[in-house]
Amino acid sequence: MHVTFYTKPNCHLCEEAKAMMKLVQEDYPLTWDEVNIEMDDESHEKYMLMIPVLEKDGDVLLFGSIGYVEIINLYEFR
Repeated sequence: MHVTFYTKPNCHLCEEAKAMMKLVQEDYPLTWDEVNIEMDDESHEKYMLMIPVLEKDGDVLLFGSIGYVEIINLYEFR
């Protein structure tokens, strides 16, 4: 699965989500493009109160506190 990961610098939840994504990557084919919302006005306006955000094909899959189990569950429901 390939997703877009919306994040910003110095975001503790973003760092935790990225660590969880790396753990999931050990067992599942997970890849992502990372978008710093502070560098993109449209993304900043859309996600400034939600980050971190995982999005696929324009649909928000997860946001806020993103854990290992939540990411794994994405595979089970696809």
